Amino acid sequence: MYAIIATGGKQYKVSEGDIIRIEKLDAEDGSTVTFDQVLAVNDNGLKVGSDVASSTVTATVMNQGKAKKVIVYKYKRKTGYHKKNGHRQAYTQVKIEKINA
Repeated sequence: MYAIIATGGKQYKVSEGDIIRIEKLDAEDGSTVTFDQVLAVNDNGLKVGSDVASSTVTATVMNQGKAKKVIVYKYKRKTGYHKKNGHRQAYTQVKIEKINA
């Protein structure tokens, strides 16, 4: 059984027991979060739209962190223009506990 959830402007295909990294949530380690935006649930036949309007996915927050650094380097030739920037995206790692279809 799997579900497709939407969080942080992205969509994720999840099953029970999966560990995924999503956009940073304002939640503490060990707390439980519920995803209400369930787009589809597959349990011997796909359910979408109004069939999954009341479905939820429950997950436990494992930790908060930052991804590896991404280097952004801008350069324009013949002008001496160089600009180096770095970015580390914040994430929340969650474990999918239950899919309530």
